[in-house]
Order: sequence, then structure tokens, then C-alpha cells
Amino acid sequence: MVMRSLGIAGLFMAGVPSILNAQVDRITGQPFATRSEVLASNGMVATSHPLATQVGLRTLEAGGSAVDAAIAANAALGLMEPTGGGIGGDLFAIVWDAGEKKLHGLNGSGRSPAGLDLKTLRGELDKLGVDTIPPHGVLPISIPGTVDAWFELHRRFGKISMEQILAPSIKYAEEGFPVTDLIAYYWDLSVPRLIEQPGSFNATFTVNGNAPRAGEIFKNPDLARTYRRLAAGGRKVFYEGEIADEIDRFFRKEGGYLRKADFVNHRSEWVEPIKAMYRGYEVFELPPNGQGLAVLQMLRILERHDLRALGRDSPELLHLMIETKKLVYEDRARLYADPDFARAPLEKLLSGEYAAKRDALIDPKRAAKEQIAGAEVLQQGDTVYLTTADAAGNMVSLIQSNYRGMGSGVVVPGLGFGFQDRGQLFALEEGHANVYAPGKRPFHTIIPAFVMKDGAPWMSFGLMGGGMQPQGHVQVLVNLIDFDMNVQEAGDAARWQHLASSTPTGKVMTDGGWVELESAIPWETTRALKRLGHDVRSGNGGFGGYQAIQRDPLNGVYHGASESRKDGQAAGY
Repeated sequence: MVMRSLGIAGLFMAGVPSILNAQVDRITGQPFATRSEVLASNGMVATSHPLATQVGLRTLEAGGSAVDAAIAANAALGLMEPTGGGIGGDLFAIVWDAGEKKLHGLNGSGRSPAGLDLKTLRGELDKLGVDTIPPHGVLPISIPGTVDAWFELHRRFGKISMEQILAPSIKYAEEGFPVTDLIAYYWDLSVPRLIEQPGSFNATFTVNGNAPRAGEIFKNPDLARTYRRLAAGGRKVFYEGEIADEIDRFFRKEGGYLRKADFVNHRSEWVEPIKAMYRGYEVFELPPNGQGLAVLQMLRILERHDLRALGRDSPELLHLMIETKKLVYEDRARLYADPDFARAPLEKLLSGEYAAKRDALIDPKRAAKEQIAGAEVLQQGDTVYLTTADAAGNMVSLIQSNYRGMGSGVVVPGLGFGFQDRGQLFALEEGHANVYAPGKRPFHTIIPAFVMKDGAPWMSFGLMGGGMQPQGHVQVLVNLIDFDMNVQEAGDAARWQHLASSTPTGKVMTDGGWVELESAIPWETTRALKRLGHDVRSGNGGFGGYQAIQRDPLNGVYHGASESRKDGQAAGY
């Protein structure tokens, strides 16, 4: 009788939570977890591609350090997941040195061409009939920083040769590898958009003009040759030698502005990670030009509330977190930029006094509609995140990206990789902290993270996905610290993200943006958020891709995790 009274729609909705939250009948742990944590004592690698994970693991077993394994895995991802990363993009990393007992941060982002100023750029945009930097072609390309970052990391923390590190990826590039399901999906989306761009995108990244299908063997002999040149000649061949010469000739021919001098002048920068305490845990991110500061600002506000008492996935919790995100992203839009050109007031932004003032602006009964927001393009982005750990206790948190999927679509013939379009993230408004300038690093979305507890390394983690990344970092940490999830469960739990329709100039917007929820968020929460004034929509895959390695301080055992939203794997030995 009760079931009949619900009707068809009521019966369906009544069954939704159990169907969506318990796809399998797990005996232990949370019912929504896709798998158990991976446990190992000697080393661990977690990436978004199983073969890349195996490449990193074999590097550890061959005597390589955590950094060696990270470079090897990243090289494999540049081949196997070109929809997210590659040596035409940038890289950021946080390294825990167990011997020195210290965290080191590396900013491996590239700068804009020295020969292109704001006036000239605006003239180029006028020729195209657009008023924003386009996502494709030669104009949004900044110097690729990944290769220099590899060699800088290796110089400081490597144990085996770059020839050994790059050998597995060279072999896969020459002999081929099977394309995985999700990567094939994104590859297919990229091809129609990029196939007409200058250079050899078609010859490099398609099979008879089409993206490779899931399960199809794909080869990239040009990338194999480039990796061989890097293994033999080091960073100099890329930034000062023959590869830089080839890039220079190509961009002169195609009307681009990158020159060999830009490559010669490029250097990665070692930086001090910034931190905030959250309920006894030290959470570390890298300073701007990245957006890791947003994670710390959000945590400073949220720590003022008893999240456990609000309840996981409750409307009260999600409303608080969403409104916190809106406030922090106002600062992100106005202040985050290359510190060589505009320094954000880090001490003020992370102070308890400032967090209290911002917290006081949150209305627990109503969603805010008026806000200052960054460019809509800040919500976009495809990236690869990986983390590694070795037997000596060293750990690496590394993130690397082309920015939009396969980047600009520009491929220099014979090199086997595409160039990033990270320069699209520059503002064009004079006086803005992130306004375009020659030799400047653009605002960056990609952020690695690290957590310490009682002076010891606790977790290396990251979550790929444009403007979702700070939101995802915070949700993972809340799951772990406030709701006692393990490292796998924390990544598998349902997510939300807030997006904003906005401009790149930081102008006040009055629509409040919208909230996307994964389907396992309870319907009661969705309904309550709508009543609070949130524009709630269902999401479609933009909730990030997470990897993590947690270290047990008592016995040194590593706990690895790789979520099911991507094709990835965590593995150890």
C-alpha cells in the first residue's frame, strides 16, 4: 500500500539513492567506494593511465627515486594521454625530500613571447575580429616549461639516467599502445576543433583523419625521436639547440611570436610552498601564478564551522562550501597573477582576521547573486596529475597540462607534441593583475598539493580539471579530515562544483553562477539548495580526476588511490 501511494515517479526517486550510492555490495568501508586502497611498503605510483603507472613503478623497481618515477610516468602520459598533457605544456611540482625533511616547490610554467606586447596582441585580435585571446592557433601559446622542469627536478633529486627514465615511453611511442576509453572520448572531441590548425596535428594525432578508438593501437614515432633527443642532449637541445631552432623557424613561417631567444631565456623557478593549518593538518600549495592559494583561503573560512555537525552532503554543508568558494574566487579573479608583475598579499589573504570578515558575508539562508568572478575560460582545462613515493620516504606531487584538452592544436612537424594554449588565460584589461605583458607567466589553474601532520608527510594528492581543482582539493580534504574517509573513499565520494558566467576583467556579475552536482548527491539536498536560491544543474563529467598517496607515519606503509572518473590506477610494490 505504501509503495503504491508513491506512484511511479515517487517509487523511482525513492530508489535513486540506494541505486546510485551502492553500485556494488562492499563488505568493508563506504558503499560508494569503487575499490579498496592500494597498500605497499616499498613504493607507490598513482596516475590517470594504468600503463603510465606501470612505467613509474618499473622505474622505482629499477632503482629510481620518486622524482625519476614521476618524470617517467609524466613522459608516458604525454604520449598516452595527449588530451591532458605533454611536453608542449607546463608543470608544477611539490617534492618531499625525506633526507632533508623538507618540502620543495617547483614552478615550471612558461612565459609569453618577449616580442609580443599588449598593443600588438590587440591588433592581432582585431584582424581576427575577436576581443578575447582565442583558444587555438599561435596567439595563445606560451613557452612550454615541462622539459626544463623535468631536468631541474632530475638534477636535484634524480638517481638514474634520463636515458633510463625515458626508455619505456620511447618504446611505447615506437611500438604503440592501446588507447583507453575516456582518453579516446576526449581525443574524439578534440580532433574536429584542432585538425585545421597550423602544423602537423593531423599527421601526428589522427588515424586517417580520425581520433583513435578505445582499444586501438596508436604510435607516435615523432615523439619517440624527440624523447631520444632529450635523453641524449638534455634540456639544452630543447631550449638552446636544434629543437628550439625548428620551433623558431616554424613560428616565423606561421606568423607566431615564439622565438629561440624566448626558449634560451626560460628557466623553472624553485619556490617556497605556502600553507594553511586545517584542524591540525598543514595543507601546502604553491603560490601564484597558480590558484592553490584559493584552497587555503577556503579552508581558513571553513575551519570556523563544525562541518561534521552539519552532515555529509547536507544542504547546509554544501551551501556553506559553495558560498565560501564564491568569496574566495573573487580574490582569485582580481589578485592571482605572476608575482614578478603583481604580488598578491598572501599574509593578509591567509590571516584569521580576513577569513572572519569574509565568513561574515555568507548568508546561511540565501545564495549570493552578486560577485566578482574570473574569466569563464578559467573553468575549462584538461590536465594530468600524478603522485609517486619511494622506499626512502620521498614523495612527489606533480601536475602537468596543455590547458584546453590538446592545447592550441599547433604541432611543429616532426616533433610529435602539441603546444599549450595557456596564454588564453591572460586578461586584456590594463591595470588588471593578470593583464597580458611580454615575458609574463599567465594565471594557471593547475595545482599540486601536499599535507603534513605533526611534522611528517601525510599525503600527496591532486585533482585535475580547470577551476574545479581548488573546489576538489577542499572537498577531498573535508572528506578525509571532517568525515573520516580513507584516501580512496575521499576521492570516490560524490562532488559538486560552482561555475560562473563572467568576464576576464573581474567585473561584478549579478547572476550568481550555477552549481553542478553529481547524481549521488541526495535529492533532498538538491531541492533544499534550489530553495536557497542556487541555480542547480546536473553535471556531465567536469568533476575532476584525483590521485593520492597517503603515508602511515607509524609503519611507513603507503596508501594509494585513483578514482573511477578517469582511466587511472594506483599501484605499489
